Amino acid sequence: MELAYYSDYAVRLVNTEEPTRGKDSLTSVEAVRDLFEGNSSAARRATDADVTRFRSVRARLRAVFEAADGGDETLSVDLLNSLLLEFPVSPQISGHDHRDDDGRPLWHMHLADHPSNATAGYAAIAAMGLAFHLTSYGVDRLGLCEAAPCRNAYLDTSTNRSRRYCSDRCATRANVAAYRARKRLEADRSESTGLAAPSAQRTTANGER
Repeated sequence: MELAYYSDYAVRLVNTEEPTRGKDSLTSVEAVRDLFEGNSSAARRATDADVTRFRSVRARLRAVFEAADGGDETLSVDLLNSLLLEFPVSPQISGHDHRDDDGRPLWHMHLADHPSNATAGYAAIAAMGLAFHLTSYGVDRLGLCEAAPCRNAYLDTSTNRSRRYCSDRCATRANVAAYRARKRLEADRSESTGLAAPSAQRTTANGER
């Protein structure tokens, strides 16, 4: 079972909202269906009622990332365990879309669609995928982007635990902002030094008189 594949479900849902910017793209059943990407059968089961349910799960998943980002590992795990208990997964042996050279099914474990509703199915997969990532890499590998005002979630898979941004775009933006800030500071110091020099010269001249 390639659980690593499912870990992106949580990130995908959490990042449909940008709280600091007041943006929310999860406003219709079509937006809900888009989250399922290749799983067309699960997407077709989504209804208007799932929009509100998805938003509720999204808030709980964001809380997991916020706790991890804030260094509270126990809280992050407790919040995720709560989701795992409420939305259990349904493993299933599957051979769809996977065949060997002789046309025989390549059987593998798969997380089946939840019988209740689209939200329960997505939440179960998202929570299980996130739990797999957390237990494989550590709680500190769940992060929120540091490029203000962006606070998108991300999963750190770097070898040295160095990831700080959700995307290359945010990393570039943060680096440019830091560079400009350093240049402004250097300019301010240079100006202060330039103004201090004539003042010091006048003080010396007055003292010599």
